[in-house]
This record gives sequence, C-alpha cells and structure tokens, in this order.
Amino acid sequence: MPDRSRKRPADLGEPTGSAANDGVDGPHLQVNAGKNPAAVALGRLGGLKGGRARAERLSPEERHELAKRAAAARWRER
Repeated sequence: MPDRSRKRPADLGEPTGSAANDGVDGPHLQVNAGKNPAAVALGRLGGLKGGRARAERLSPEERHELAKRAAAARWRER
C-alpha cells in the first residue's frame, strides 16, 4: 500500500495557485455556466449533509453490516 503521509513533490513545469485555474471568466462563471444558481445551491446543501444524515438514520446493526462490507471491499484482491 502506498505511503500517503508524504506529499508528492510539486511539478515545477505547471503553474500553481488559483489564478492559473480560474480562466478568463473567473471560477464561478466557468463552473456554473448555464445552470440555475438556486439549483446549484440546493444541490450543494444536500451534498454537505447527505452522509451524516444517512448515518443517523441507520440502526447500529445496519451500520455494522455496511462497515463489514466496506472492510471486505478494501481488503479484496484485485
């Protein structure tokens, strides 16, 4: 398994920072071009609370079964 605690060295040939990724129109106009801003806000709101809300609805037995399946998938041979 790779050691994920170390950061990879930066690629010196690539520009860094948000200015290089923003483009001409700015970050918000590129990502949300043609989308309804209200729908984007609602989608983000649901995404932020989704996992926690689902975990609160599950019983301890259901959480245990899901955890067992997740662990088995992580250790499965590929």
